[in-house]
Amino acid sequence: MPYHPERIKGKQITILGMARSGIALAKLVKRFGATPFVSDQKEANALAEPISDLQKLGVVYETGGHTSACLDGKDFLVVSPGVPKDAPILQQAQSRGLPIFGEIEVAYWLCKSPIIAVTGSNGKTTTTAWLGNIFSSSGVSTKAAGNIGLPFSAVVVEKNSYQMIVLEISSFQLEYIEEFAPEISLFLNLSPDHLDRYASFEEYRAAKLRIFENFVSGKKTVLNYDDAFLRNYAGSLKGGEIYFFSTKEKVSLGAYLEGEHLVFAGPKGKVALVKQDELPIKGPHNSANALAAAAAALAWGLPAEGVIKGLLTFTGVGHRLEPVATINGIAFINDSKATNVDSVWYALQSVKPPIILIAGGKDKGAGYAPLREFFPGRVKAMVLIGQAKNLIRQALRDLAPAYEAATLPEAVEKAFDLAEAGDTVLLSPACSSFDMFTNFEERGEVFKESVMEIKRRVEQKWKTAGA
Repeated sequence: MPYHPERIKGKQITILGMARSGIALAKLVKRFGATPFVSDQKEANALAEPISDLQKLGVVYETGGHTSACLDGKDFLVVSPGVPKDAPILQQAQSRGLPIFGEIEVAYWLCKSPIIAVTGSNGKTTTTAWLGNIFSSSGVSTKAAGNIGLPFSAVVVEKNSYQMIVLEISSFQLEYIEEFAPEISLFLNLSPDHLDRYASFEEYRAAKLRIFENFVSGKKTVLNYDDAFLRNYAGSLKGGEIYFFSTKEKVSLGAYLEGEHLVFAGPKGKVALVKQDELPIKGPHNSANALAAAAAALAWGLPAEGVIKGLLTFTGVGHRLEPVATINGIAFINDSKATNVDSVWYALQSVKPPIILIAGGKDKGAGYAPLREFFPGRVKAMVLIGQAKNLIRQALRDLAPAYEAATLPEAVEKAFDLAEAGDTVLLSPACSSFDMFTNFEERGEVFKESVMEIKRRVEQKWKTAGA
């Protein structure tokens, strides 16, 4: 692992964006002797918490737009993932010849721990967290971070470094890397996403493939054999070791299903892991996630018993097919992490019908027609919110009644009114959250709070009736 604190000490560094990764990076580079300056487009009244953090650190900042202070006297800029590549401030920096890096790249310069990086269109968060659990279950000091919610910069420490860091990496985070080179790269799958940011699917795919920018001898990757593009792309990777995972085919090196068993074929032979129905989280996508995580862990060299323990003790992640409550026989499930169509496609296969689907948010440009396959016999009704509600209705209205709500709490109330005992109310938006919420976590928390408010109201009604 490279370690370059000299690139930070004494430098004047602009950080664009006051989201979690921006604040964590400001703390990190200040600790290594830099002078950070943080700039955000939002007004100060929307940034109270990060501003408080920066004030405690004594870090200079600006809000309400990026000014020339971002460029004057600075050594380089660091871009938070939410800043678009065509932002005027970036164009100005390029015209001045100022280097631009991403938070992942700069944190990598200061990281002494080995890294496993997980990318793909779907399943990243679950696989990252599952890998973290597998390594921890094997007695390895591990932290899961990155796009999963905890910034990479927040887990980079000078002393007592983690023995392994597992990073969830988005396409946005890969746009400004140069030397970032994880010991193992997992590429789970590839489908259209973020087409509100990228001009084409090909441009999005190119951003994702930058995870292999520095794939050299000694590095390893785990690829989805069932994804035709990734299977074929493996032939263009030179220098490192390539493992596969598959739920459909036997692979010569990697993890796959053999009957009902998850197995791993490695250089030293084959080892049986667990039965598919023993996995603590269900659904075909989670079998694939488990295989990917197991392949990476065993490729790293963890003992099979630790991998098995980690597979069996994983409890899932918040906001991903998360059971919230059952009220009057109606199950409520929070799948706010389903920010694209493929995630909803998997969710509809994984929860018990009949389903009242709450969907909508900021459209990402991929279209909703792929969901049509799993509507008949499963989706009883839709309650639609956000900017994308009309697009979703147009794509699916002939398959299930569509209702609208102005807010998520209103949508939860409407879904409860429509549901009967035995139904499932599923929040699985197929969209990003940024039209109504700060992030998918906030959206999921609002959903859960709304469900629990209904639960309290129903229980109070029962108590009153029984008094």
